[in-house]
Amino acid sequence: MADMHALLSAFAPIWMLTAAGYAVGRSGLLGAQAEAVLGRFVFHVAMPAALFGMVSGSRPAGFAHLPVVAFAAATALVSGLGYVVARRFFGRGRADGAISGMASGYVNSANLGIPVAVQVLGDASFVAQVILFQVLLVSPVILTLLDSGTRAADGPGDGRPGGGLRRMLTMPVRNPVIMASLLGVAVSATGLRLPAALTHSCDLLGAAAVPTALVTLGLSLHGGPARGTGRVAGRAEAGTAVALKTLAQPLAAFLVAGPLLGLPDHQVLAVVLCSALPTAQNAFVYAREYGLDTGLARDSVVASTVVSMATLSFAAWALGPAR
Repeated sequence: MADMHALLSAFAPIWMLTAAGYAVGRSGLLGAQAEAVLGRFVFHVAMPAALFGMVSGSRPAGFAHLPVVAFAAATALVSGLGYVVARRFFGRGRADGAISGMASGYVNSANLGIPVAVQVLGDASFVAQVILFQVLLVSPVILTLLDSGTRAADGPGDGRPGGGLRRMLTMPVRNPVIMASLLGVAVSATGLRLPAALTHSCDLLGAAAVPTALVTLGLSLHGGPARGTGRVAGRAEAGTAVALKTLAQPLAAFLVAGPLLGLPDHQVLAVVLCSALPTAQNAFVYAREYGLDTGLARDSVVASTVVSMATLSFAAWALGPAR
């Protein structure tokens, strides 16, 4: 009963902030452009500040640990499957396929993973490694697919020889999420000690990323079809992404961490628990920023957050220590 109460407490802010965004959208308090303006603020300002602060103070050497390898394998398998299914069965392009892959395998590791891990595992050290893995390895892959996919939809290259390659090489400079992450890695690798005023400012600004993204998500729930290409994600497509996220990913994580790698029980639990977390709101933020259909990302975030309450509870009960 205590575990379920803690789980509900971890989910409550997500529902409350999303509901607040929906209420604001219904009232028209922030005007017709609120979703667009807040979305740009998250992607270009708050999220880069949060990522820079987090990565610059971390030590990515933990990637070599077998539990992270198990989580990475399950993430790659399920995200890749989500991408292929979107392209082959739902006729999505490369960019929308990347959003589908993200909806299928990119977990809400920060604002949900940390409280859940603290309650069930006793600490959040493994979640910190998961966050870094997603920020430093998964996000650049997704953003590269989004950049190349939306560029291909506008037209081939930039009219000059090597234009596509040039655009690919300059993407870190043009993308604030990747640039902030790379700067954070540089600071971490060199051991540079940043002024306290700078780190505190980044922390304050970065703290606005998650709540603002959730309010923006709530805004998108009001006012008709999702923003983007005009194609609202069908139930079958969203249902497939949610099933991959909440069922296939934790199952794949269990098979890799347990039978394949033979990890200790507590590490298997950590890997499965993190894999069972719902889709991160970043999927919606990225889809909105790149002008894609936000319906799939929005519906996947909301639905997987509901379903994951059951899968997380089951994982904690089935794999946790005997009580």
